[in-house]
Amino acid sequence: MGTGPDDVFARLDALGIGHRTVSHEPVFTVEESRRARGVIEGGHCKNLFLKNKRNEYWLVVCLEDTAVDLKALGTLIGAGRVSFASAERLADALGVPPGSVTPFALINDSGCRVRPVLQERMLEVSPLSYHPLRNDMTTTIAAGDLIRFVESCGHTPRIENF
Repeated sequence: MGTGPDDVFARLDALGIGHRTVSHEPVFTVEESRRARGVIEGGHCKNLFLKNKRNEYWLVVCLEDTAVDLKALGTLIGAGRVSFASAERLADALGVPPGSVTPFALINDSGCRVRPVLQERMLEVSPLSYHPLRNDMTTTIAAGDLIRFVESCGHTPRIENF
């Protein structure tokens, strides 16, 4: 696998991005996250690691209550038909296992193979909560700081309304 939470925290600190992390039991689904998070503030998000038939990758990040139509999303982002990528592809591209998908994992994508897509509505909420490469922790940061973090990893986030 790739780097760990301390690497994410070091990057956030180097960028001057304020962050707060809470430890909790490991969670793998939005529903488990709702039960485990307790009083963690802010917008809680889900992260979809997708691929198309040309084996191109997208990381779609949106508020947890967003219903995502993969067919419409694939058309919106110019990917064609998309599906969830395998655990092996996820580990290879972002260095995390299923259940730990997060925009912070872009720190492991030095080749910029993954295209980040951020939900416009999500960026209107602050702070936002994501796993720091492990699903037994949740880190909150300001919405604008998420974009700064993604850009610091060499990526240009695509912001879409879906």
